[in-house]
Amino acid sequence: MNLWNKFWSWYDRHYKLNVAVTAILFSWQLVHLYWLTANVVANRLLGHSYLQTTDVWNTILILVDYTEIPALITTSLLYISELRKQFSWKNIWFLIFLNSQWLHLFWITDEFVVERFSDAAKVTLPVWLAWVAILIDYLELPVIYDTLKKFFKADFLARNPPQYQKQS
Repeated sequence: MNLWNKFWSWYDRHYKLNVAVTAILFSWQLVHLYWLTANVVANRLLGHSYLQTTDVWNTILILVDYTEIPALITTSLLYISELRKQFSWKNIWFLIFLNSQWLHLFWITDEFVVERFSDAAKVTLPVWLAWVAILIDYLELPVIYDTLKKFFKADFLARNPPQYQKQS
Protein backbone atom coordinates (compact mmCIF):
# COMPACT_ATOMS: atom_id res chain seq x y z
CA MET A 1 0.00 0.00 0.00
CA ASN A 2 1.47 3.36 -0.99
CA LEU A 3 1.71 6.40 1.26
CA TRP A 4 -1.42 8.12 -0.14
CA ASN A 5 -3.53 5.01 0.35
CA LYS A 6 -2.26 4.70 3.92
CA PHE A 7 -3.09 8.33 4.58
CA TRP A 8 -6.63 8.05 3.18
CA SER A 9 -7.17 4.81 5.05
CA TRP A 10 -6.16 6.55 8.28
CA TYR A 11 -8.31 9.58 7.38
CA ASP A 12 -11.39 7.41 6.81
CA ARG A 13 -10.84 5.45 10.05
CA HIS A 14 -10.63 8.72 11.99
CA TYR A 15 -13.28 10.62 10.07
CA LYS A 16 -15.10 11.89 13.16
CA LEU A 17 -11.89 13.33 14.62
CA ASN A 18 -10.88 14.85 11.27
CA VAL A 19 -14.26 16.46 10.66
CA ALA A 20 -14.30 17.77 14.27
CA VAL A 21 -10.86 19.39 13.91
CA THR A 22 -11.86 20.81 10.54
CA ALA A 23 -15.17 22.21 11.79
CA ILE A 24 -13.59 23.78 14.87
CA LEU A 25 -10.69 25.33 12.95
CA PHE A 26 -12.86 26.61 10.14
CA SER A 27 -15.57 27.94 12.48
CA TRP A 28 -12.99 30.30 13.97
CA GLN A 29 -13.22 32.16 10.68
CA LEU A 30 -16.67 33.36 11.78
CA VAL A 31 -14.83 35.60 14.27
CA HIS A 32 -12.80 37.05 11.41
CA LEU A 33 -15.91 37.50 9.25
CA TYR A 34 -17.68 39.27 12.11
CA TRP A 35 -14.74 41.67 12.45
CA LEU A 36 -14.73 42.20 8.68
CA THR A 37 -18.46 42.94 8.60
CA ALA A 38 -18.82 44.99 11.78
CA ASN A 39 -15.61 46.95 11.39
CA VAL A 40 -14.40 47.19 7.80
CA VAL A 41 -17.58 46.79 5.71
CA ALA A 42 -19.84 48.74 8.09
CA ASN A 43 -17.32 51.56 8.29
CA ARG A 44 -17.07 51.76 4.50
CA LEU A 45 -20.79 51.46 3.72
CA LEU A 46 -22.31 53.20 6.76
CA GLY A 47 -19.48 55.44 7.88
CA HIS A 48 -19.41 53.85 11.32
CA SER A 49 -17.66 50.80 12.76
CA TYR A 50 -19.75 48.59 15.04
CA LEU A 51 -16.73 46.92 16.58
CA GLN A 52 -14.23 48.87 18.61
CA THR A 53 -11.25 46.72 19.55
CA THR A 54 -8.42 47.07 22.02
CA ASP A 55 -4.84 45.91 21.48
CA VAL A 56 -5.68 42.65 23.25
CA TRP A 57 -8.67 42.00 20.98
CA ASN A 58 -6.63 42.94 17.91
CA THR A 59 -4.04 40.35 18.95
CA ILE A 60 -6.77 37.74 19.41
CA LEU A 61 -8.20 38.61 15.97
CA ILE A 62 -4.76 38.20 14.41
CA LEU A 63 -4.29 34.81 16.10
CA VAL A 64 -7.72 33.69 14.92
CA ASP A 65 -6.83 34.82 11.41
CA TYR A 66 -3.71 32.64 11.49
CA THR A 67 -5.91 29.57 12.04
CA GLU A 68 -7.13 30.08 8.50
CA ILE A 69 -4.14 28.29 6.96
CA PRO A 70 -4.59 24.99 8.85
CA ALA A 71 -8.37 25.38 8.39
CA LEU A 72 -7.98 25.65 4.61
CA ILE A 73 -5.76 22.56 4.55
CA THR A 74 -7.99 20.39 6.75
CA THR A 75 -11.18 21.53 5.01
CA SER A 76 -9.68 20.89 1.57
CA LEU A 77 -8.75 17.39 2.73
CA LEU A 78 -12.33 16.85 3.89
CA TYR A 79 -13.74 17.74 0.47
CA ILE A 80 -11.06 15.80 -1.40
CA SER A 81 -11.96 12.80 0.76
CA GLU A 82 -15.63 13.27 -0.17
CA LEU A 83 -14.71 13.49 -3.87
CA ARG A 84 -12.67 10.29 -3.63
CA LYS A 85 -15.83 8.49 -2.53
CA GLN A 86 -18.27 10.15 -4.92
CA PHE A 87 -18.09 12.97 -7.43
CA SER A 88 -20.13 16.04 -6.54
CA TRP A 89 -20.17 19.48 -8.13
CA LYS A 90 -20.94 20.94 -4.72
CA ASN A 91 -17.64 19.58 -3.40
CA ILE A 92 -15.80 20.96 -6.45
CA TRP A 93 -17.33 24.40 -5.90
CA PHE A 94 -16.53 24.29 -2.19
CA LEU A 95 -12.91 23.44 -2.99
CA ILE A 96 -12.80 26.42 -5.37
CA PHE A 97 -14.36 28.70 -2.72
CA LEU A 98 -11.89 27.41 -0.14
CA ASN A 99 -8.79 27.66 -2.21
CA SER A 100 -9.62 31.13 -3.52
CA GLN A 101 -8.73 32.11 0.05
CA TRP A 102 -5.04 31.59 -0.80
CA LEU A 103 -5.31 34.48 -3.26
CA HIS A 104 -6.79 36.58 -0.49
CA LEU A 105 -4.21 35.47 2.08
CA PHE A 106 -1.12 36.11 0.00
CA TRP A 107 -2.13 38.85 -2.37
CA ILE A 108 -5.21 40.83 -1.32
CA THR A 109 -4.66 40.92 2.42
CA ASP A 110 -6.89 42.40 5.12
CA GLU A 111 -4.32 45.15 5.55
CA PHE A 112 -4.76 46.11 1.90
CA VAL A 113 -8.55 46.21 2.32
CA VAL A 114 -8.42 48.33 5.48
CA GLU A 115 -5.79 50.63 3.96
CA ARG A 116 -7.70 50.97 0.68
CA PHE A 117 -10.91 51.90 2.48
CA SER A 118 -9.24 54.48 4.72
CA ASP A 119 -9.45 58.17 3.89
CA ALA A 120 -5.67 58.46 3.67
CA ALA A 121 -5.20 55.49 1.34
CA LYS A 122 -1.63 55.13 0.08
CA VAL A 123 -2.39 52.01 -1.93
CA THR A 124 -2.61 52.39 -5.69
CA LEU A 125 -4.75 49.31 -6.35
CA PRO A 126 -8.42 49.99 -7.17
CA VAL A 127 -11.22 49.95 -4.57
CA TRP A 128 -13.10 47.23 -6.47
CA LEU A 129 -10.20 44.88 -5.69
CA ALA A 130 -10.82 45.42 -1.97
CA TRP A 131 -14.45 44.39 -2.53
CA VAL A 132 -13.24 41.28 -4.40
CA ALA A 133 -11.11 40.38 -1.37
CA ILE A 134 -14.14 40.79 0.90
CA LEU A 135 -16.26 38.64 -1.41
CA ILE A 136 -13.57 35.97 -1.34
CA ASP A 137 -13.73 35.99 2.46
CA TYR A 138 -17.52 35.57 2.41
CA LEU A 139 -17.17 32.51 0.12
CA GLU A 140 -16.20 30.70 3.32
CA LEU A 141 -19.73 30.92 4.72
CA PRO A 142 -21.41 28.10 2.75
CA VAL A 143 -18.36 25.90 3.34
CA ILE A 144 -18.39 26.62 7.09
CA TYR A 145 -22.09 25.75 7.19
CA ASP A 146 -21.56 22.50 5.29
CA THR A 147 -18.54 21.55 7.41
CA LEU A 148 -20.52 22.08 10.62
CA LYS A 149 -23.38 20.05 9.15
CA LYS A 150 -20.95 17.20 8.42
CA PHE A 151 -19.61 17.43 11.97
CA PHE A 152 -23.04 17.26 13.60
CA LYS A 153 -24.09 14.46 11.27
CA ALA A 154 -20.93 12.49 12.11
CA ASP A 155 -21.50 13.13 15.82
CA PHE A 156 -25.14 12.04 15.58
CA LEU A 157 -24.22 8.85 13.74
CA ALA A 158 -21.55 8.07 16.31
CA ARG A 159 -24.10 8.20 19.14
CA ASN A 160 -26.91 6.53 17.16
CA PRO A 161 -25.40 3.95 14.83
CA PRO A 162 -27.74 2.78 12.09
CA GLN A 163 -29.61 -0.44 12.79
CA TYR A 164 -28.97 -3.12 10.21
CA GLN A 165 -31.38 -5.92 9.53
CA LYS A 166 -30.03 -9.42 9.42
CA GLN A 167 -30.43 -10.99 6.03
CA SER A 168 -31.72 -14.56 5.99
